[in-house]
Amino acid sequence: MSVSVVLFTSDLRLHDHPPLRAALAAADEVVPLFVRDRAVEAAGFATPNRTAFLADCLADLDASLRERGGRLVVRSGDLVAQVCGVAAEADADEVHLAAAHSAFATRREDLLRRALAADGRRLLVHDAVTVAVPPGEVTPAGSDHFAVFTPYHRRWAQAGLRAPLAAPRRVPVPDGVQGERLPAREDVTGLSPALPAGGESEGRKRVSAYWRTGLDAYDDTRDDLAADATSRLSAHLHFGTLSPVELVQRARRHGGPGAEALVRQLAWRDFHRQVLAARPSVARADYRTKGDRWRTGRAARADVEAWREGRTGYPVIDAAMRQLRHEGWMHNRARLLTASFLAKTLYVDWRIGAEHFLYWLVDGDIANNQLNWQWVAGTGTDTRPNRVLNPVAQARRYDPDGGYVRRWVPELAGLADRFVHEPWKLPGAERAALDYPEPMIELSEGLDRFRRARDRGK
Repeated sequence: MSVSVVLFTSDLRLHDHPPLRAALAAADEVVPLFVRDRAVEAAGFATPNRTAFLADCLADLDASLRERGGRLVVRSGDLVAQVCGVAAEADADEVHLAAAHSAFATRREDLLRRALAADGRRLLVHDAVTVAVPPGEVTPAGSDHFAVFTPYHRRWAQAGLRAPLAAPRRVPVPDGVQGERLPAREDVTGLSPALPAGGESEGRKRVSAYWRTGLDAYDDTRDDLAADATSRLSAHLHFGTLSPVELVQRARRHGGPGAEALVRQLAWRDFHRQVLAARPSVARADYRTKGDRWRTGRAARADVEAWREGRTGYPVIDAAMRQLRHEGWMHNRARLLTASFLAKTLYVDWRIGAEHFLYWLVDGDIANNQLNWQWVAGTGTDTRPNRVLNPVAQARRYDPDGGYVRRWVPELAGLADRFVHEPWKLPGAERAALDYPEPMIELSEGLDRFRRARDRGK
């Protein structure tokens, strides 16, 4: 009996899974394997929210495999050693893996390829599993990646996509390879109270519901903070319980402005991956440096702590930061506002904000998180790097009735609409009775400081 190993990483699903289908076609039996990589934990990336969501995903994947006569094998330790060990135990000729795009992932892939080759085994890496259009498939003349989204999107939209693959009916697994007990959400402490459930089954249910009730209005409602009308598929895309190829194909078949806007967001996700694949250093370094001398010292640290805790005195900023802690997720428009406030109004290094987001976000993703932060901070791919988002003006536009602020900042729930975004304008006695901080900085002061700093960095 010939055997192949399928190494699951950020592709925790059975539907539209090219590595699994290729392994099944090449061998009589397969070992579906997930390794809890100690290097990921050592790097601090296995935060409570993502660890709990991952546990849900693995449990769901195992259940789906068991429905098909198989099971998931889970191991812990050094990924290369564990994969090579399983391949030897199963006498597997091949290991199948989805391509990844960070420096960490590509380095790990190279180590695995060499270790398997030393044992006479092959590593087969499959593209278009965690992205719709793989990095490097579309490039501009004279460069290895697009640095501006609009021309990238134009080419991305013309790229041919592979056909989505059905989930296999049977997954025969050899008896001899043993794994550990599956991790469970209940084993994890320090979670966001309203952390959503993970797993492919949950992700597919969410897609079906959103296609029925939210997709057609997506283009009109996705920036409405109070409506909470975004797809909330980001965590499922991060863990690969949903296929970006399948989502693009389904949205295009559905058609309409809402579907087109969603597809554009999936292109934005791929855009960041092709930047990261070409310039791995941008996970920590400026893509386009502006010579920033970010604020440090006691005052800056106090400002960061107030921002983290949602007590800046700007209601929409505080609402967003409290949502982040409570749900392990934040509305996309709110992500832009909070990032702009930290990096530009407070003039604090974007890496500090990115690290905080990566700790709490269940969809925390190196490419999207770091490069969106850089886009807002003006050190990334934004063609208007010095734009500053005014949180009051943005709140009036995207939360006009104050519903978002009232939901997350209950001490302001009773205020009239005209004061909910500017409580400092309340009459004296009412303002004094309100248990809410004064604005930590005048917006004009922050704007002037940022402009002076950027002028110095030229």
